[in-house]
This record gives sequence, structure tokens and C-alpha cells, in this order.
Amino acid sequence: MKKIIALLTIVGCIASTSVMAQGFGGGQQMDPAQMLEMMKQRMKPQLMEKTKLSDSEADKVLEIQLWVQTQGRGLRDLSEDERAAKQKETADERKKKLKAIPLTDDQIKAVDDFYEEMRKNRPQRGGGQ
Repeated sequence: MKKIIALLTIVGCIASTSVMAQGFGGGQQMDPAQMLEMMKQRMKPQLMEKTKLSDSEADKVLEIQLWVQTQGRGLRDLSEDERAAKQKETADERKKKLKAIPLTDDQIKAVDDFYEEMRKNRPQRGGGQ
């Protein structure tokens, strides 16, 4: 019985890894709900630890971050000026949404610092672009 459970666990892990890899490879986009769930699993514990946010606050911050990411898609087709204007508009809206959680200015700074650290530590892709 233990062998069967262990085997099923291994097969489940391999299957879930395969499904996640397919979401990133081959130019396929992950469903926003899947992406949010993955962010909650991977980033939420670190976010809560480093920013001292509550569970529900961290969930809302991750939802806002996913919204920001979706807003950033498609900006490559815009001119530099249009892109800068859209990024500023998105940043302003993000700050309003964070204040509406409600987060204090110190908490917003902690969240900004968290994401800045994440950006610095992520591997570069696309040949350094």
C-alpha cells in the first residue's frame, strides 16, 4: 500500500511539473487564474515575510501585480513615448489600488522594495534585453 501511494505521489509530481513546463514553453500563455495561483504558491510566503503583510493583503497585492503584468503585455508595439505614458498610467493606477487595500505608505514602500529585489535577482532572458 505504501509503495502504491509513493508511486502515485511521484507520478503526480511529474505530471504537475510537465503541465507547468508546458504553460511556459512553446509560446503558450498561462491562464491568468493559473498564473495567480502559481504566484500565491511561490511568492506569497516571501512577500508576507519581507513586507509583514497579512494573508489577505498579500493576496490582494499579488492580484494587483498580475494586473500590472497583463497591462505590460503588448507595450512593445507602442512608440517609446506611448509606452512611457502607458507605464506611468499603470503605475499610478497600481498605487491607487494598493492604497485601496488599504496599505500604508510604509507597506507600499515595502512591497515596492520586494518587487525591486525580485527584479534584480531574476535571471535575464531574451539575450539581455
